[in-house]
Amino acid sequence: MPASVTGLLRRQFDLTWALAEYHLDRLEPADFLREPGALCWTMRPGPDGGWRPDWADTEPDPVPVPTIAWLTWHIGWWWSVAADHVRQRPVRERDDIRWPGPGDDTVAWLRELRAEWADTLDGLTEDDLDRPSAYPWPADAGFTVADLAAWVNAELMKNVAEIGQLRLLRAAVLSARRRG
Repeated sequence: MPASVTGLLRRQFDLTWALAEYHLDRLEPADFLREPGALCWTMRPGPDGGWRPDWADTEPDPVPVPTIAWLTWHIGWWWSVAADHVRQRPVRERDDIRWPGPGDDTVAWLRELRAEWADTLDGLTEDDLDRPSAYPWPADAGFTVADLAAWVNAELMKNVAEIGQLRLLRAAVLSARRRG
């Protein structure tokens, strides 16, 4: 695999993260828990004082619309687990990932994950990229760390676009109410 693969993955990641920053810089605490419809997944206060995500082991039909809170937790979950896999650390369970709550603490958490992932990408060698990866697919699927890094870019792009759309919708509703 040519050394340029790491550079390509990093450039794609940086482009995706620039879109993330555009929306993260504009998020307000009220954006996080706004439920855009009757059927949605969000973060709820847990019995331990933290936050718990709505979750189903089998995707429901219809699929609930996620809140920005749920999406930011979801990014934190899959990204933490992806980093664990690439760095060959013990892999955390979904319930081990703690969402910081609505506002600046969650934005800071995502930025910390970004810095860790950028460091991870920058440290990958050709041999690392060729190493088998069993995340987010089954171990026998035949994918590599390079596939995982490309998946992170795609998943992040999708989740950031969803956050942006939800943020823009809330801003449009607020603007219409002010004019109305």
